[in-house]
Amino acid sequence: MNIINFHGQKYLAKDFIEFLRGKNALFLLSLSTTKTCEIPNITQAGIEGKIHLTPILDAEFLCSGEVRSIGDIAKTAKGVPTPALITRAIHLLKPFNNIELLNLGLTNSPKVNFFKIYDFKLKPSERIDLGANIEAETLFEMGVEFGKNYKTKSDYIILGESVPSGTTTAYATAKALGYNCDGMFSSSFKAHPKSLKNEVVNKALSNISSNMDIFEKLSKVSDNMLIFNAGFVMALMQNYKVVLAGGTQMASLLLVMNSIIEVMQGEIDGKNLALVTTKWLYEDENSDIKGLLELLNFDVLAYYSDFDFSDSQSEVLKLYDKGEAKEGVGAGGAIFYGYLNNLTKEQITKEVEGFFK
Repeated sequence: MNIINFHGQKYLAKDFIEFLRGKNALFLLSLSTTKTCEIPNITQAGIEGKIHLTPILDAEFLCSGEVRSIGDIAKTAKGVPTPALITRAIHLLKPFNNIELLNLGLTNSPKVNFFKIYDFKLKPSERIDLGANIEAETLFEMGVEFGKNYKTKSDYIILGESVPSGTTTAYATAKALGYNCDGMFSSSFKAHPKSLKNEVVNKALSNISSNMDIFEKLSKVSDNMLIFNAGFVMALMQNYKVVLAGGTQMASLLLVMNSIIEVMQGEIDGKNLALVTTKWLYEDENSDIKGLLELLNFDVLAYYSDFDFSDSQSEVLKLYDKGEAKEGVGAGGAIFYGYLNNLTKEQITKEVEGFFK
């Protein structure tokens, strides 16, 4: 199977892949809840009425293969299961060097033992249409400090996320920072709720003004994952190669980094950094991840892995290929890691199907 480079310098893209081929990776999963997910019909990333639990359920399943907090995996109303199944399947076939969790604002902690959970004592952020109520500058500095002191013996780090309604807050964040990004952000729905998202984002933007500084704006319209990880990644990439495993939310994270470094009148060298997503997200007709990356003032490598469920016997999994789910829980980065360690599409598909037996 192929790993396709869709952004960044071609020769660097090839060398980055070859350097990581066969290497071991640490998988870091950022977990956060924004109360934006409580807005009716804004997201389907989880069990209706319990979407705020999605990050917790994802973390439990990824680490243990079980869901312990409520007894069922996060899935959409149509029964499409969380991409955590993909990331878990790859971990079983070719284990990550370790899995660690970043608690960036949850209603309660995942029920897992032995796995390191970094708890930053954050509350879930508020609805962005009412003002997210984040202390953004403090949170960003917290991420920088954590990144400076972070240590791992793994060859590289894969950073994923589970943040329900995170594409909405990512869109609002990019707009608040002045990027022309309308129509570029994805959705957990196949039928993208564009009018609702636009309404929510416009209400969020009405809470900011041009005389606010960057952190004042982020405090009103963003989410904990984006702000903390902007600082974390900026520090972390000084010492490690980092794969941002995700779609348009991770692109928004890069835009946050881009804007902050502009304010600081600095530069970002992206040679240690790559964004890796799924084929479903890259080919999504309702978003444009490549377009988002082209808004950056620094170069960053980006890839997707040519993986789908076309050979699966599961009709539920085939809904991924129809656009009912696209990315999350680091699935794109996990597939990337699997391919670099000689896993095949058939192996991954079979392992994911095994969760239904």
